[in-house]
Amino acid sequence: MTVRRIPDAGNKAGEAPVAAVDAAVQQQRRPMISRGAACLAAISLLALMPQMAMAAEIDGRALSAWWALPFAGMLLSIAIMPLAIPHIWHHHFGKIAAGWALLLLVPFAMTQGVGLTGGMLVHVLLAEYIPFIVLLTALFTVAGGIYVRGNLHGSPGLNTAIMGIGAVLASFMGTTGASMLLIRPLIRANDNRKHVAHVIVFFIFIVSNAGGSLTPLGDPPLFLGFLKGVDFFWTVKTIFPETLFLVGALLAIFYVIDSYWYRKEGVQRADPTPDDQAFGIQGGVNFLLLLAVAVLVLMSGTWKPGISFNVFGTPVELQQIVRDGLLIAVTFVSLALTKRSVREDNQFSWAPMQEVAKLFIGIFVTMVPVLAMLKAGEAGPFAAVVRSVTGPGGEPLPWAYFWFTGALSSFLDNAPTYLVFFNLAGGDPQVLMTTGAATLAAISAGAVFMGANTYIGNAPNFMVKAIAEDRGIRMPSFFGYMAWSGCILIPLFVIMTFIWFR
Repeated sequence: MTVRRIPDAGNKAGEAPVAAVDAAVQQQRRPMISRGAACLAAISLLALMPQMAMAAEIDGRALSAWWALPFAGMLLSIAIMPLAIPHIWHHHFGKIAAGWALLLLVPFAMTQGVGLTGGMLVHVLLAEYIPFIVLLTALFTVAGGIYVRGNLHGSPGLNTAIMGIGAVLASFMGTTGASMLLIRPLIRANDNRKHVAHVIVFFIFIVSNAGGSLTPLGDPPLFLGFLKGVDFFWTVKTIFPETLFLVGALLAIFYVIDSYWYRKEGVQRADPTPDDQAFGIQGGVNFLLLLAVAVLVLMSGTWKPGISFNVFGTPVELQQIVRDGLLIAVTFVSLALTKRSVREDNQFSWAPMQEVAKLFIGIFVTMVPVLAMLKAGEAGPFAAVVRSVTGPGGEPLPWAYFWFTGALSSFLDNAPTYLVFFNLAGGDPQVLMTTGAATLAAISAGAVFMGANTYIGNAPNFMVKAIAEDRGIRMPSFFGYMAWSGCILIPLFVIMTFIWFR
């Protein structure tokens, strides 16, 4: 491992604050790296380390579209196996995710070289997966230490109000932070209702995605734009009307649907968690810790000491190490300062974190060649995508940027997808914020809004689903959820296209 000084030009884009240490343990006070992810990393690194060369960026021009098959297999496994073979899936999903990752890594090492494959794996782990898991675990732990007590009843009005508050909070504490803070009180308020899945689906639409579109703290793609030079308040000044329309429309549609089911049920079931205490909040110290998380995320994008540690070709900058180290400290501080009874009242469990950590290592590894082929532009196997966002005269087409950025963000990590199209549109923030404002607005909106189209489009989507299922709520399947997004979100996106992205 070597250490070097780097110019004060900015952070690596891949070091966005999307991150956390896997809490795959069942012991409440000892989160640790998921055994499935650790096994995959250890086996792969032991095999590759002796021959590992300096990491080089994968040349997507030299790859065939066949390299996308492991990623497709990973997505289809998440979509089909929980329905087709639920017993096997729920007991072995970590092994299945590791299997798809190895199905990419082994052939890739044989054809592209052990050194390049090893460097790729190190980059995924150090620059993407570990930061992602560290941040996610910190937010999951801190938000899980806040208990909202009181006899909340999940009426359509209350549910709509909670989602509206979450939409506002999402742009200031991130979609993940707002989701983790509010999902448990929302579930508890509706635990005497029979039809609850639609409440969770709309919560994902509104709080876990659409609400995070106004500041770089809201969603990772916007933070990457901030690191690239986009002004902090540019998005709120530019896409506020689009956000207001989408969030307002979703809240209105939800209120109508929830009112129908509320009247139909009559809500006569006994409340399994009756609470006659006055409204209040326990574990309030965790609000300060949530603020600390937001400050650490912002610090990692603005503090640039110019010190980098080179680990097998992957630069790990000092600000990333400080951020992730302090986020781990915040996690343990929350565990130490929060009374056990508060987490017990919240029905806090590490199982959702374990599921996310195991599945996303497979997703992160298998999507590497897909992103590389997209970055290759006209020279890569996905050249048709590049040509589709440009008009006959070479001018950018905002509607095409909106839909292509959004469609790929629905299945790929929306942060690197944002960067691909940001660079495809020229990559100059000053130009994109002025003469290219329509294009940058389309890219930003597509990356953030359409992350709601699938469970894997944005990290909190899957986390919210896992928490709901851990509480016994029967959530829609992968394709069932897409049916909801197809019927509710897609028509709204079409309307937005004609109004703002023509």
